[in-house]
Amino acid sequence: MLKSVNPATGRIVETFETHSDKGVEKIVNATDKSWQQWRTTSFTQRSTLMHHISTLLRSRKEELARLMALEMGKVLKEGVSEIEKCAWVCEYYAQYAESFLENEFIETEARRSFVSYQPLGTILAVMPWNFPFWQVFRFLAPTLMAGNTAVLKHASNVPGCAMAIEELFREAGFPENVFRTLLIGSKQVENVLRHTAIKGVSLTGSTPAGRSVAAIAGSELKKCVLELGGSDPYLILKDADLGKAAKICASGRLLNAGQSCIGAKRFIVVKEVYTEFLEYFAQEMNQAVFGDPCDSETTMGPLARKDLRKELHQQVVNSVKMGAGIVLGGEIPNRKGAFYPPTILENVKPGMPACDEELFGPVASVIRVKDEAEAIKVANDTEFGLGAAIFTRDLKKGEHIAEIQLDAGCCFVNDFVKSDPRLPFGGIKTSGFGRELSTHGIKEFMNVKTVVVK
Repeated sequence: MLKSVNPATGRIVETFETHSDKGVEKIVNATDKSWQQWRTTSFTQRSTLMHHISTLLRSRKEELARLMALEMGKVLKEGVSEIEKCAWVCEYYAQYAESFLENEFIETEARRSFVSYQPLGTILAVMPWNFPFWQVFRFLAPTLMAGNTAVLKHASNVPGCAMAIEELFREAGFPENVFRTLLIGSKQVENVLRHTAIKGVSLTGSTPAGRSVAAIAGSELKKCVLELGGSDPYLILKDADLGKAAKICASGRLLNAGQSCIGAKRFIVVKEVYTEFLEYFAQEMNQAVFGDPCDSETTMGPLARKDLRKELHQQVVNSVKMGAGIVLGGEIPNRKGAFYPPTILENVKPGMPACDEELFGPVASVIRVKDEAEAIKVANDTEFGLGAAIFTRDLKKGEHIAEIQLDAGCCFVNDFVKSDPRLPFGGIKTSGFGRELSTHGIKEFMNVKTVVVK
């Protein structure tokens, strides 16, 4: 049985019966059978249905935002924005999927030679709780528009969101079993992935989870796309607009209560502006109002679970024991729920959890460096490689650092890292491999087929 627990109160919202192994087998087989028909539908047919679901999402955005608030603590304003983004990605692929997947003709000695993109079959999605709708829709929109079908293993603490997504596809008029949700625990994922009907897997989650799924997929020779953890560095150079940078950095750290793989995490500041930036940054971080995510006055909700808060706090405690200083926060509040305050740690050094590990919550690690060269070196000195940002008034220099010198999949200048349907998204190193979104994402689960006619 899966339980939906309100992290702001600790109360059970709803319980869900899990699917048995036989039930899972039945769903996977049905989805595979549905693919035989779905792959033959036209892009026009798929596009019409995708527009239907976009309309449904927008009409129910307040209701779905409240569901997220109850299940994982996201504040209503952020929840509404998340649903709007889901509607956008559906519209984006409804409009562009056909052109992205057009045959590519290549001149050779043959009469005709070209590359054709053909769907693989049923794809398994293993998705996290932190963006319970967006993470799923950024996978589903391109995957289904490409002619694949899909099954979802969502995080066990958001079963209500998982079932709501399935119901949305049903109400939008998609054929039965083109997309299904599997209410299962993590121990059942391996059997699903090894099922002969499953042709690939997309996982968004922790690096350990990615290693496990990649090992299984590798043993089965099945394609996988992994979007994993991150410890995104934000470089504050001496010519940065410090007030603006501090505001953006605080927003990037506190979004979704800091529970984001592309959240701003390590703030690397050159010594000339270190003190001034830290003052601005502390002011901005201290403005957060944390409380009931359903309250319109709240700007930051609780963490999704108490065990996650415990883990985060232990990382803070261990870092302080090793010499880090607390500028702000750092203590568990005396109140119900899985709340954790905006926290800033300074004097962060290598070897500390605050430097080496991913902090999945509203904790910022501030690192002082002597100059720009050291800032870049420290930014790259991590096992992760998801996102990075640079703050400078010299846009040409910022662009050069972003393009050439930072080891990450997504690099932004004077803004916090975010995903966009129009741009490829993903990381390197232990942050994963493969890309989602844009033209790159829709081609991940396709047979890139060479056709030659003599």
